[in-house]
Amino acid sequence: MKRTCRRFLPFACAFVAISSVAWSLSAGAQTYPSKPITMNVPFAAGGSTDVIGRILAERMKVTLGQTVIVENVTGAGGTIGVGRAARAAPDGYTISLGQNGSHVITGATYGNLSYNLLTDFEPVSLLVISPFVITATKTTPANNLKELIAYLKANPGRTVGNAGMGSITHVAGMVFQNMTGTDLQFVPYRGTGPGMQDLVAGQINMMIGDSITGMPSVRAGMLKIYGVASDTRLPSAPDVPTVDEAGLPGYHISLWHGLWVPKGTPKPIIAKLQEAVIDALADPGTKAKLAQAGQEIFPRERQNPDALHALQKSDIEKWWPIIKASNFKVE
Repeated sequence: MKRTCRRFLPFACAFVAISSVAWSLSAGAQTYPSKPITMNVPFAAGGSTDVIGRILAERMKVTLGQTVIVENVTGAGGTIGVGRAARAAPDGYTISLGQNGSHVITGATYGNLSYNLLTDFEPVSLLVISPFVITATKTTPANNLKELIAYLKANPGRTVGNAGMGSITHVAGMVFQNMTGTDLQFVPYRGTGPGMQDLVAGQINMMIGDSITGMPSVRAGMLKIYGVASDTRLPSAPDVPTVDEAGLPGYHISLWHGLWVPKGTPKPIIAKLQEAVIDALADPGTKAKLAQAGQEIFPRERQNPDALHALQKSDIEKWWPIIKASNFKVE
């Protein structure tokens, strides 16, 4: 009888330990959140992801009842910040704000990621989407996209800023180069914000990136804009032609954003975060700020984990083969 008890004891201890963890997670989910939440943004301040994060964080705290702190963890096309988020405790107090650059493209451009984009995160919700815009210094002699392409062909080696080697803005520049037959020099930054500062200062020649960082300088007359990388015009900039209209049909690249949490985060916590996202995106003030930034909010029926996972997976299936076929990789 004593031998049977000794055999049973390890299993009993294991059961108690597992039950204890499950109980603590359940209790934690019920009281969540009880302290400030950190929103991990894998790019520098001033870029699109940072701006969107700060707009959302300000409104999400109303629903959550806790402050949402934006933390910029920059470098390596967003992989440093995303890696930190992947290693965070799955308790809902670290949330990962990212986009199809940081959570899709880098899986193909970086061959040594320490995390898996699809399996090391739990999706929370889709947020917003916006097409890229093609901008250049105000001293660029070209007045339209066809003239810009001709100018770039006649002047090889023009510099194009991006949010880091292997980022979606880097890939956008490569695709533009391939489609136009130009010869460009790519300059990496820790985000589109610092790159845009250098573009305005004339330190680089052009950028292809999000409208959040590009349009304010265009409206201020500090940059020229040559087209929207979409088949429809930006509602916030209806006078800017699409690339189809301007002479580069089919050059369609958009930036979409989503929210993730580390793998293993309890579903009740994910549901609370999703609720906060839904409330934020429905708020008139938040909607106005995002619209002014050129962002289109995903429909309410797509503000959920399944829609985010489906889009992320379909984009991986679309972009990874294209990038890998080009033999482009950042080591």
